[in-house]
Amino acid sequence: MNKSLRLVLGKSALAVVLLTTTQAVAQQAEDNTVQLAREYERTGEHEKAAYLFGRLRSEEQTAPNILPDYLAALQALRRDKDAEKLVKRAQRQQPGNLALGVTLGQVYAKAGDAATAQKQWERVVAQLQSAQVVPVATEFLKGGLPDWAARTYLHGRELAKNETEFAPQLIQLYTQSGQTEKLMSETLRLVQDDEQQLPFVRNMLQNTLQEDKDFIALEKELLGLVQKYPERGVYSELLLWLQVQRRDFTGALVQAKALDRRGRTEGQRVLEVAEIARRNKDYESAISGYQYLVREYRGRPYYALARQRLVQTREEQVRTTYPVNVAQLRSLLQDYQQVLTDLGRTPETAPVLRSMAALQAFQLDEKEAAIKLLQEVITMPRANLDVVDQAKIDLADIYLLRAEPWEATLLYSQVEKSHKDTPLGYDAKLRNARLSYFAGDFKLAQSHLDILKQATSREIANDAMQLSLLITDNTAMDTAGVALRDYAAVEQLVFQNKIPEALRGLDALLQKYPGHALQDEAWYLKAQLLRRTGDYAGALSTLESITANPKYDVLSDDALFLAASIQEENLRDAGKAQQLYNQVLVKYPGSIYVAEARKRFRKLRGDVVN
Repeated sequence: MNKSLRLVLGKSALAVVLLTTTQAVAQQAEDNTVQLAREYERTGEHEKAAYLFGRLRSEEQTAPNILPDYLAALQALRRDKDAEKLVKRAQRQQPGNLALGVTLGQVYAKAGDAATAQKQWERVVAQLQSAQVVPVATEFLKGGLPDWAARTYLHGRELAKNETEFAPQLIQLYTQSGQTEKLMSETLRLVQDDEQQLPFVRNMLQNTLQEDKDFIALEKELLGLVQKYPERGVYSELLLWLQVQRRDFTGALVQAKALDRRGRTEGQRVLEVAEIARRNKDYESAISGYQYLVREYRGRPYYALARQRLVQTREEQVRTTYPVNVAQLRSLLQDYQQVLTDLGRTPETAPVLRSMAALQAFQLDEKEAAIKLLQEVITMPRANLDVVDQAKIDLADIYLLRAEPWEATLLYSQVEKSHKDTPLGYDAKLRNARLSYFAGDFKLAQSHLDILKQATSREIANDAMQLSLLITDNTAMDTAGVALRDYAAVEQLVFQNKIPEALRGLDALLQKYPGHALQDEAWYLKAQLLRRTGDYAGALSTLESITANPKYDVLSDDALFLAASIQEENLRDAGKAQQLYNQVLVKYPGSIYVAEARKRFRKLRGDVVN
């Protein structure tokens, strides 16, 4: 390479180096300016910030990472025209960025020109293309405009020609903004073409349903969908689920019948609803369901079970309608016998024998006949082990009725061992704990209960917790538990169905231990027993001893709900019952009775027709 060429190349390289260095220095200076301007804006020195942002190159001023801060400074200084010009310049430089149209609308809104802002946002939504839906909706949300974000997604749905497009985004948006009815409608869209979304939809709706009006709105929506799309069983499924949630078992049975016919499930859905109604003590609805199965599905798989459940539910209804009608109980005994005559004495009908035995032993005082029936179940060939051990528990209960605790505890312990760590085994352990409690052996009872508090069955764990607390609370100061022994003896009399003796025992206890911690428990139990004997006035007067004294706040909600139930179910005074249920809702919003009190209050008010 000659000397002249080397000289030229050397100068060129030097020029490149100098140019690169100059650009780097300029970029560094610009970065410093941006950083300083942002700091001024952050500390509220808007004039200084706007001046420094204004010194930047035009394309830098409209860059996505600078524009928001520069715009904020101009708006803080009320330089609305400059702010408008800045955004419009950004739009010219970035014609494909439709989100800037949202920003321009916000400039108009900030300047107090709501009408122009509205028109600008309408223009943005009208110009939407599919790829721009999400960024534009996001910009609306960043600006605190959820309704416009929803309009954006809904227009995007029209563009996509898909009724479920953007459903997740809309569900999240309606959830955050508390638009319950829109949230319900949007959630229901998910199962329109994809029934596998049903579990997710149920969970979403479960979280949404907070107030009575929410249940009413969803029911109205579902009824409309069931009528509009009768061929889509998923809406009937959801309506059935909702009615069970509301404990409207009459309505639920209507949907269950339709689903059984559509799915040809031979009454399975009706049986499920009837069982739930029975567990919730809606005996009329449960009986209606079982009667339907017996009438419509004779000879089908669930017929025999429905026959059994029908009589068992009628018995529960009679036993919990006070005072108990003995003639009706004897009629039920004949109904049980007819079931056995029709279906035979088989392992499948063993539960009928158990029910007959319980009726005879606890209601009709025919213990020997009951024992024979239970022994028949226990020795029945091929009988289900669970049914056999349930019969053993029943037999142990009868031994307890006959004041033979050793025979009782032997049977309870057998079931504990054969069903270790199962609900049935826990049930036997709980009864053993109660047996120790009746005998006044509170330490032994507590040792059983400590284990049962961890039981997998919530009902058993709750019962164990309640009895444990009763023992703990009443042996803390009185370690010998003298008063608790007397109270436990009364509870044993109640278990043995010796109601007059139990009432006398409670009166003696209340007189012997005035002001004792057990006083509210004794009053509450006395009120329950007086109700069973038909002395409703006495029951209400006793409950008032609890509700009128703030000292007894632990049982106040129990007492108030029981008083309301007596007014509604026994005295048929709808006005007083409604008033008392409302007191439960107002005074004890955290009570376990709130859901049921609300349902009954609304029914009495005429809101719900079951």
